Amino acid sequence: MEDKQLRTNKKQKIIVITGATSGIGLACKSLFEKNGHRVISLARNNINNDNDFFSCDVSKEIQVIETFKKIKEKYGQIDILINNAGYGISGAVELIENRDIENLFDVNLLGCINSFKYALPLIKKGGMIINMSSVCALFPLPYRSLYCASKASLNMLSLCLYMECKPFNVKVVSICPGDVKTNFTKNRVKVFKTNERYDDRIKIATNLLDKREDRRMPPEKVAKVVFRVSKKKQPKPYVIVGFKYKVLHFAMRFLPTSWLLYFTEKFFGGHNKNIKGENF
Repeated sequence: MEDKQLRTNKKQKIIVITGATSGIGLACKSLFEKNGHRVISLARNNINNDNDFFSCDVSKEIQVIETFKKIKEKYGQIDILINNAGYGISGAVELIENRDIENLFDVNLLGCINSFKYALPLIKKGGMIINMSSVCALFPLPYRSLYCASKASLNMLSLCLYMECKPFNVKVVSICPGDVKTNFTKNRVKVFKTNERYDDRIKIATNLLDKREDRRMPPEKVAKVVFRVSKKKQPKPYVIVGFKYKVLHFAMRFLPTSWLLYFTEKFFGGHNKNIKGENF
């Protein structure tokens, strides 16, 4: 049965965050808790020994069903779902195994769908679902094709759900951060398999982007945006985090797509031989 003592005051919200044990998810958890809210963490392992934690692989529907049954029994309704669980993969699409592609979409897209489906009945009127996307949903990158595609799919899903959920006053927002300094780069699945078509461009392109680590924004910056969005009565359907990405997105409205693809491939396509493509 629902524990009536879980809400210590009327203003306290119950927040569910998937992938809340590190990176952006952990930063969001810390900020919401700092502001007096109760955060339920969903992840495969409870590495931080959180009290409000459920072990759950969001790509497994049965686990998600059971988890939200337990959440309903203990907490009753929830106010906000933050779909944050996800990871990246790099490499030439031609040379990436289908099982790796399926795993990526199972977590990045199907995982969000699973959480949405079974959290929605618990989200009360005026609640919110925040899907953590990426600027890679908006700006294509060579050798990041599958990650970009998974996040672009999530963005489109969010826009559709925005309309589907509007009649019963549940808001759906997609957050699109730029480069963030987390373990995301370290944990990305890197496929360096190549052939005569790609030569060493895959390694060079991967190295170029990964070396930008020191210029990435802290996860706390993204968490602050998520927190501000969570308080809005009429949030935008999607929010870009990072000034330069906002400017580029605005410019894309007026510039030909072919220009964007030309310059992106030129600078990030692994053509600069001065950047070593060492293995990782």
